[in-house]
Amino acid sequence: MYTLRLAAEGGLKIDWAKMPTYNTIMSLCAGVALLLVVVLGRLLLTGRPIVPDAWAMGFGALGLILFATGLHMTLAWPLAGQGFPFDNIIFGEPALGFGVLLLFAAFYLWKRGAALETDADRRGSVAALATPVSLLVFGLGLACLAIAAAGWKYTLFAAPPQEPISGEFADQPMLEASFMSSLYVLTGVGAILFPFVLRQRGGALAWVVGACWTIAGLAFLLFGALNYFTHIGLIVNTM
Repeated sequence: MYTLRLAAEGGLKIDWAKMPTYNTIMSLCAGVALLLVVVLGRLLLTGRPIVPDAWAMGFGALGLILFATGLHMTLAWPLAGQGFPFDNIIFGEPALGFGVLLLFAAFYLWKRGAALETDADRRGSVAALATPVSLLVFGLGLACLAIAAAGWKYTLFAAPPQEPISGEFADQPMLEASFMSSLYVLTGVGAILFPFVLRQRGGALAWVVGACWTIAGLAFLLFGALNYFTHIGLIVNTM
């Protein structure tokens, strides 16, 4: 996951000034956002009331963080300085796409969300609104599956031994690669099925998408929170 170099004395060192790393907050926000999307979807499908302004603030806050960090990582490639540019694609581009979707959802809920409360055909209206952008969601789902395949083939997510907790499995690189790739698979499967859920306006596929995004969301959230410890420890151990 990191670009590494060996110091002259043989100890592992990372020039952190050349490799700013913030996939901690990206993972945390992506996990929370996936969970919120599932909750809002359930409320809309079951006809329960929502508070549009509250959802607009929630999606807006998460979307702004993911958009800003994803855009910087996509355009500036901060993780490429020491030789691992693919991490910018793996983390930056999906975060950017997800962040933009959240920001537009927040804007709609803020400006027009109240109309959903009085809409006699709320499912149909939401499906009609989301259908055009669902093609982007579908494309991002395909991208997630491609990232997962690359993670397995090239063992891209292995942590170095100097990283606390995750580094304990440094001699089993396929373990963390399988864990992270599985999260991308779950996210991708949910995204690929999303347009079909809109077409059916619910149904069994909605349950499958909800399950995929709930599991992936919880995992991204907890893994991102854990990384605040493991990444700090890696920095301390490799400065």
